Amino acid sequence: MIRDIPEISLQRLPVYLNYLKSLPEGDKYISSGTIAAALGMGEVLVRKDLAYTSSSGRPKVGYVRAELIAALEEYLGCDKKRNAVLVGVGGLGSALLAYGGFAKYGIDIVEAFDSDPSKAGTRVGGKPVGGDGDIPAAVERSGAALAIVAVPASAAQQVCDVLVSAGIKGILNFAPVQLRAPESVVVRNIDVGASLAILASLL
Repeated sequence: MIRDIPEISLQRLPVYLNYLKSLPEGDKYISSGTIAAALGMGEVLVRKDLAYTSSSGRPKVGYVRAELIAALEEYLGCDKKRNAVLVGVGGLGSALLAYGGFAKYGIDIVEAFDSDPSKAGTRVGGKPVGGDGDIPAAVERSGAALAIVAVPASAAQQVCDVLVSAGIKGILNFAPVQLRAPESVVVRNIDVGASLAILASLL
């Protein structure tokens, strides 16, 4: 699907979805004003963001909550199962494998990989761990299009190249380095240390 939604609006859609799912089941309708007030956002901004989905509000009553949830899930692809792989089973990688929140977005980490031979053949967070050399075959076998990179900066680009060659189309990179990939591959770089430093500078 070709999307013309701004990235900043796309980043807010899961926030709306999580909030809507947290409400009592008896709440049938919800207004953009209520969502905006609960999340500390502007009402016009909320309405504009939600307009990118297939759901539309009704005069005086707002959105049907169940319909809005379904529209957000469809837009975000939560209603489809997507396989992912993870490379780097260290502290961060192990924590990500144990994290259960990916499932609510339809994402399943099917296998992990590490360069340490002693980790091959083990299971972490219930997921099988293989060696780096197993990546191409595993990606082909599972049909995974997504990957998480949680390796040291010195190894990240090489891992990225292997993943791209194996057919991965989207990479979430936790290594503190900007990865280079073809334009056809979407890369999101998350530097936890830098983000924390920026947060500290705002205090």
